[in-house]
Amino acid sequence: MFPPLNLNPCPLKISKRENAYWVWDDWRKKQIQITPEEWVRQHLLHDLVNNYHYPAQRIAVEMPIQIHGLKRRCDAVVYNSDGAPQMLIECKETAITLSSQVIHQIAQYNQNLKTKWLLISNGLTHYTLYIPNHLENMVVHEGLVDYEKISNEN
Repeated sequence: MFPPLNLNPCPLKISKRENAYWVWDDWRKKQIQITPEEWVRQHLLHDLVNNYHYPAQRIAVEMPIQIHGLKRRCDAVVYNSDGAPQMLIECKETAITLSSQVIHQIAQYNQNLKTKWLLISNGLTHYTLYIPNHLENMVVHEGLVDYEKISNEN
């Protein structure tokens, strides 16, 4: 059906109808058709919650933002206990390489949110980026980081 990922297994609620596969999205509280990118997003979010201690109730999916007057959607945003954006997440399907273009895309999205943490993943490779002051000072962590780390360095 969809490729294996470099993420911990998770119990997704998958169904099939009209020759398509659907997954129950715990964050949007509805069935979503599984695309290659959605496959990555669902697994990544469940992995963050189940194995990296991210509070599920502080994750919002498909958050609308405006960039240069254009409407866009962030794949996911993690909020802190005060309701401020803490981390921006961008997911790509496994066939997409995590290149400088992907970093540029998430950095553009972050112009509005101004989070110190960015996460990009294609389900096989994951980079967690920490931006203490400016983009030039970015620290790149290969892999996923525990929620405690992003909470302590915010």
